[in-house]
Amino acid sequence: MPEDGLFGIENLPYGVFSTAERPGERRLGVRHLGRVLDLGAAAAALGAPHAELLTRPSLNPLLAAGPAAWRAVRARVQDWLSGPDAAERLGPFLRPLGAVRMHLPFEVADYVDFYASEHHAAAVGRILRPQAPGLPPNWKHLPIGYHGRAGSVQVSGSPVVRPHGQGRPPRGAETPAFGPTRRLDFEAEVGFVVGVPSAPGTAVPQHAYREHVFGLCLLNDWSARDIQGWEYVPLGPFLGKSFATSLAAWVTPLDALEAARVPPPPRTHPPLPYLDDAGLPPEGLDLRLEVRLNGHLIAEPPFAAMYWTPAQQLAHLTVNGARLRTGDLYASGTVSGPGEDQRGCLLELTEGGRRPLRLGGMERTFLADGDEVSLTAWAPGPGGSRIGLAEVSGRILPAR
Repeated sequence: MPEDGLFGIENLPYGVFSTAERPGERRLGVRHLGRVLDLGAAAAALGAPHAELLTRPSLNPLLAAGPAAWRAVRARVQDWLSGPDAAERLGPFLRPLGAVRMHLPFEVADYVDFYASEHHAAAVGRILRPQAPGLPPNWKHLPIGYHGRAGSVQVSGSPVVRPHGQGRPPRGAETPAFGPTRRLDFEAEVGFVVGVPSAPGTAVPQHAYREHVFGLCLLNDWSARDIQGWEYVPLGPFLGKSFATSLAAWVTPLDALEAARVPPPPRTHPPLPYLDDAGLPPEGLDLRLEVRLNGHLIAEPPFAAMYWTPAQQLAHLTVNGARLRTGDLYASGTVSGPGEDQRGCLLELTEGGRRPLRLGGMERTFLADGDEVSLTAWAPGPGGSRIGLAEVSGRILPAR
């Protein structure tokens, strides 16, 4: 299916753009097929009741307005685009996608990354700790995560500079190595965008997930595996992750993905009550990811295989009373499946660098300078249609 067909009237993701005529002015837009609707200008001209929210330079005011506003705005845009006079009414507010510059769609408040794929966690354990059990003993009882660096989140297409850091001491040496990472990796993930905040000291139960989370987008949690491997004991990822996280420019509302809802995999350990989703509507999602390295398709990770759902992740994130803020971003962790072609990072795809990928005359264990990684995805939509998730991409630049 052509890419435009993945962004029809049942999808309508939101983003922030600027134009060549007014490069310093950021505007809220909705993507429809191969065009961008200037949402603020259309809302003001057509007298939409939520025009004040839609003429801001970021999604945050709309995010904070809550589900009733989200549904009302979405319904109105669908009505505009499907009306018999759509071309005449909306023509002045539509621009070709290629004629605008995209920016981060919202101001990121906090950023948390999870580790929710059993296939990924087990494979990483097998590769890095072959003498130990693949999964740590807590893995089936809680969604493991870490706090990332919100200031390092960047929009798709931004370059990724190879980071410096410490690595394990060379054989026979006592002093750690220092320099540019030699084991730069991508991680194919899905990010979830919080709209409505919560009060400090108040947990958000799973059944309230859709009252707080607006939508989702693809995310690449770039990782320096040698830096990560030296620093992560005992407190977890730090400099090996914090140098860059790439986010798609378009946020797809959860309401566009109703047809993609699926039950998560069977539980092998009974979860504690706040994580027990038995009897609740399913919050797994049938998202089909595709990973390309320099244009070569190298993996097709299935999000439906994720052990912990985004609703469970949100419940765990807040169970200690940590509050949500508008613009919070939390990511799923690497999406991987059981097949060799379903692995969501090079660490898995190359067995820790021991089995190089060979693609069109090039060989890779980890990323080289100049490499470009792009993630795309689609999900089932109503009536047999497909809902596209906008691409997130990034090119590696040499260390500075």
